[in-house]
Amino acid sequence: CLYRPKKAKSKFSATRRLLLKSKLLKKAESLLVKEKEQKEVERENTLRERAPPLNLSGLSVQELQELCRDLHHKIDIVDEARYDLNIKVTRNEAEILSLTQKIYELKGKMKRPNLRRVKKSADAMLGSFTDTRVMKADFKANLKTVKKEEEKKEEVTDWRKNVEAMSGMEGRKKLFDAGQ
Repeated sequence: CLYRPKKAKSKFSATRRLLLKSKLLKKAESLLVKEKEQKEVERENTLRERAPPLNLSGLSVQELQELCRDLHHKIDIVDEARYDLNIKVTRNEAEILSLTQKIYELKGKMKRPNLRRVKKSADAMLGSFTDTRVMKADFKANLKTVKKEEEKKEEVTDWRKNVEAMSGMEGRKKLFDAGQ
């Protein structure tokens, strides 16, 4: 018989634990709601600060054009900053990946990539090791030679005999058989 240590009885009953758990969940939910409202208020404040509301009434055409130029200039500045931040983020991500790879190499837990089996003939393997200039020079030697078939010459016969032979159903059958 195996010896099993007895579990220590908890200080709270099951109903008390359930009650505490439900109170914790309610408190967490209320904190999340407050945090969400606070973020929304902060967002509205920063938007008011960075982009004040436009007052377009009573402006002349020249003033509107100047306002548009200013807004375009601000947009260009923001786009440049966003582009610079994106580049920094991509560089940092690449650096993080290289550093984590170095860590794995130092630990000796290098993960091997899955290799695919490649079927190559001996000539192809030797060809990959040799110089490409040699391969170009040897290209004509590797070509297959093709023998040209001699053209079949049709016999020239009297056309009247041909017309008589091809007339009627027999002639049509011969033409049909010749086409296949």
